[in-house]
Amino acid sequence: MAHVEITEGELVVDVKGFDRVLALKSEIRVPMEHVVGAEAGQEDAGNWFHGIRAPGTNLPGIIIAGTFYWHGDCAFYDVHHAEKAVAITLRDEKYKRLVVEVDDPAATIAAINAAVPAA
Repeated sequence: MAHVEITEGELVVDVKGFDRVLALKSEIRVPMEHVVGAEAGQEDAGNWFHGIRAPGTNLPGIIIAGTFYWHGDCAFYDVHHAEKAVAITLRDEKYKRLVVEVDDPAATIAAINAAVPAA
């Protein structure tokens, strides 16, 4: 699971617990001007194939954690329960998408979308 926070013009995704080991990453920081928006990530997380894992862990139905490449795009996952996943779309960053499990997906999506700078 991850904790998502917006502080000082940055989106901070803090990977919690043993997921840090499985994902081989503990934190991702992105300037808010590179955040396009957020939406429910159940569809992203619920698929059994996420691309080429490099590095990370993919045990379908148990955990998806780490960096995955698919069709030239890079995504970061940290999900145990797909129904609690949030998908955050980015631009001008290494990751095109962050798909992470959070405690309150609706509140997280609302907070991110409210903080996204107007285009």
